[in-house]
Amino acid sequence: MTAAITSLDRDLDVARDVLATEAAGLTALAEALDDDFGRAVDLLASAAGRVVVTGMGKSGHIARKIAATLASTGTPAQFVHPAEASHGDLGMVVRGDVVLALSNSGETAELADLIEHAHRFGLPIVAITGNPRSTLAQAAEVALLLPAAPEACRIGLAPTTSTTMQLALGDALAVALLTRRGFGPHDFRQFHPGGRLGTQLRRVRDLMHAGADMPLAPPETPMHLALLEMSAKRFGCLGVTDAAGRLVGIVTDGDLRRHMSVSMDLLARQIGEIMTHGPRTIGPEALAADALRVMNDPPRPITTLFVVDAARIPLGILHVHDLLRAGVA
Repeated sequence: MTAAITSLDRDLDVARDVLATEAAGLTALAEALDDDFGRAVDLLASAAGRVVVTGMGKSGHIARKIAATLASTGTPAQFVHPAEASHGDLGMVVRGDVVLALSNSGETAELADLIEHAHRFGLPIVAITGNPRSTLAQAAEVALLLPAAPEACRIGLAPTTSTTMQLALGDALAVALLTRRGFGPHDFRQFHPGGRLGTQLRRVRDLMHAGADMPLAPPETPMHLALLEMSAKRFGCLGVTDAAGRLVGIVTDGDLRRHMSVSMDLLARQIGEIMTHGPRTIGPEALAADALRVMNDPPRPITTLFVVDAARIPLGILHVHDLLRAGVA
């Protein structure tokens, strides 16, 4: 006996159909890209001012997101509502700007004044539209065309596939621009100082303990003095440096326990005899997230990490608690 089709089954069928329809639209969009995409990137990259992103209705919501993505990845951008532009906000659009206009039909009436304003001041227009013969496409220096693809809505009217393609094409423009500019993690952090993302992008030098806070000693240091230094600095370890000041080893609480289990004369020895050679280190310009990864690398996790320069001269020390307090770990 066939089981009854439940409302949940129908919901899942609808969801999968929507996702499959939109995925097919994105595939068609990727296959349709041509040299016009590179021309659009050229225009946006050459803007002496801002990229003014605009659109009406659902396209407007997508335009806001594209403007935010551009601005956060090194391309100055702002969203201008086309209806508000006709009532004074055209003053936001000035010489040196480039207009990125979104309209699936290409006939959005509210865009008319902004298009005319752009032409009056010689501002290039990049259009994202589904109609190559539309007013918007004809007014643009470059028109990025959305391929004909069915909306995912069952009645074929609600903007779904078309807005998904607009959003993805905006992301493609933003990533192409950041790649062309060589925009990297350090630049990204400048625009994302808050939240967990900003924390993950902090530099090791911002969190490390330096100078007299570092527990360091030469290899000939007697164990009783080493223990005093370890206790005073409270990192649970001691860095061992050679005559040139380079970090050559480390003594940890674990090293002490291991040697105490096989030798009763530990206090009579020097730290160079029991140190672990070639300890893990990191550079000061590394990301805090990278420091956490190094601490967790095989063969076993560690809780402290010395920060060194190219010659392995210690510059600081970082404890996993520093990463926890900063919200990285």
